[in-house]
Amino acid sequence: MFLFYTALVLLLVALVLFWVSGRTRRAAGLPGGRIIYTDTRAWGKVEKPLYDPTLGLTGKPDYLVEQNGQIIPVEIKSGRAPQAPYDSHIYQLAAYCLLVERTLGRRPPYGILHYTDRDFAIDYTRELEDALLHLLAEIRRDERRAEVPRSHENAARCAKCGFRQTCDQRL
Repeated sequence: MFLFYTALVLLLVALVLFWVSGRTRRAAGLPGGRIIYTDTRAWGKVEKPLYDPTLGLTGKPDYLVEQNGQIIPVEIKSGRAPQAPYDSHIYQLAAYCLLVERTLGRRPPYGILHYTDRDFAIDYTRELEDALLHLLAEIRRDERRAEVPRSHENAARCAKCGFRQTCDQRL
């Protein structure tokens, strides 16, 4: 009889743990599948960055989830979701998709931007990849220029910039 009650208690504990892990996964914005990479530090050792030497591109997605043979990058944002994802967030996620394809040999069909109140699935299309590669080429060109003009008219963004004290174009 003792063995029966012990088994029953262990079964209940296992069910509670599965329920809690499911809630935690959903709260983190993770799709179903096996987590194969994490940069959150909450789950142990931080993985080494993904790196493409051809582009000189390095990145550390928050999660890579393997689902039905596909790898899905997940980027966690700490704030509330905007009406639509910011271009900078989309390009960051696209860069992770590109890095996954180039380093792991599997092209992600999409990636996920997870905000505290909403998720966006961003399709990793050839058009998005081309736009990312064009943006990376512009960045490389700007790195070689002596002067690069400010690229915004947003005073709030300017106020938080790390180069504000030395910038002659600050708002």
